[in-house]
Amino acid sequence: MTDVTRAARAARATLEMPETRSSPPLGAPTRWPGADARRSLFRAAGRIDAATPASRDRAVDALRAFAILGVVLGHWLVTALVADGGSLRAASPLRDMPWLAPVSWAFQTLAVFFLVGGHVATRGYASARARGESYGRWLSARLSRLFRPVLAVLGLWTVTAALLLLTGAEFGTVHTLVKLALSPMWFLLVFAALTAATPLLTRLSPLWPLAVVLHVDLLRFGFGAPSWLGWINLAAGWLVPFTLGAAWTRGELGGVVWITPAPGNGALCRVATPAGSRRHPLNRRRAGWILLTGGAAATAALVAWAGYPASMVGVPGAAVSNLNPPTLAAVTFGLAQCGLALLLRDRLRGAMRRPVAWAAVALVNLSAMTIFLWHQTALMATTAGSLLLGRLPGLHTRPDGLDWVAARIAWLPVFALVLAGCWAAFRSCERGGARRRSKVVRAHRPQDRTRTAGARHV
Repeated sequence: MTDVTRAARAARATLEMPETRSSPPLGAPTRWPGADARRSLFRAAGRIDAATPASRDRAVDALRAFAILGVVLGHWLVTALVADGGSLRAASPLRDMPWLAPVSWAFQTLAVFFLVGGHVATRGYASARARGESYGRWLSARLSRLFRPVLAVLGLWTVTAALLLLTGAEFGTVHTLVKLALSPMWFLLVFAALTAATPLLTRLSPLWPLAVVLHVDLLRFGFGAPSWLGWINLAAGWLVPFTLGAAWTRGELGGVVWITPAPGNGALCRVATPAGSRRHPLNRRRAGWILLTGGAAATAALVAWAGYPASMVGVPGAAVSNLNPPTLAAVTFGLAQCGLALLLRDRLRGAMRRPVAWAAVALVNLSAMTIFLWHQTALMATTAGSLLLGRLPGLHTRPDGLDWVAARIAWLPVFALVLAGCWAAFRSCERGGARRRSKVVRAHRPQDRTRTAGARHV
């Protein structure tokens, strides 16, 4: 077993293994139905847990998984497709029910993803340099898994759009569906650009891109500059949490683990820097609380007195969107989220010691891009496919009341089931169909023990 894929395969084999026990003797206590299945699931989780290197920081993977799932649930809750005659148009419950804006605060978690992305990219690049690996090889490995699933999404929606147009579907409906399906692509482009620039960003302070966002918004909203100027924030806005992740790697946010070659054998080992050293100008708790309270206070002030929208996602028909492009309010809100993430690291590490919790997080990380790219397709496939049954509440009706909210929540398991089907069909695209060693779960081979004196960095 060399990676999480093989661990999961072994777990599935365990689940599918027929029971060969004889019937229990008379008088033996009756086992509850499903007890064997539960034990099999626990054994499978134990396999994944045992295959994970002890050196891995599981809190990082937990934060990435929660960020991805937060975006998925947020889109499923605030994206509506209203059936109007024979067409579908996009709508949002946040337009008719603005008091639901706190929903966007809970599920707009992209800042946490960029925080983790910056931390992992800068840490991985330092590890690659220590191994003598070239920048091109490191970048190719980073981006290949990021973009492999994109080809499947583009191919399917190209064929789907062509078939819909040929069968007489309205162009507006096709445009709405394709736009929503491909909307996650912008995130990949920005994330890929920041990843490619990692060598230049390892020492960049988050204050610099934050200052760019501040001045762009000041020019747009204070001096009437053209609105297109705001698209500068598409890079600068997400650069703030990304460079914050680099600061995490440098030890400026506490709890850093430095990766250095072990003396004598060249293997990589982890060296913890004490919290009182020069590399730790802020301890872990203080850094988290400063980001959380400062970001929350700044966001509240911008919404209350500067006219920024309360919703942290775009609302159809709104004059200003906090997300497209990112505004100063979205960035300060992201800082508050990053602070909360840093404060939760220790608790997440403790929670991830439980094999079942860690197995779930590891499997989400293995298919993170597949889940992210196909979740909108799952929503639209359910919405369009069920039109044959008529206008269903929470799916085709206008999102203007609590009845719609209740109905939409009831549809979430259906969306998840359809997404599971997409995952089963297209998950191999993310791994390239080949056996590749996963950095989430890795078995320790006996012959490697003499070569690696220190813990492996993954």
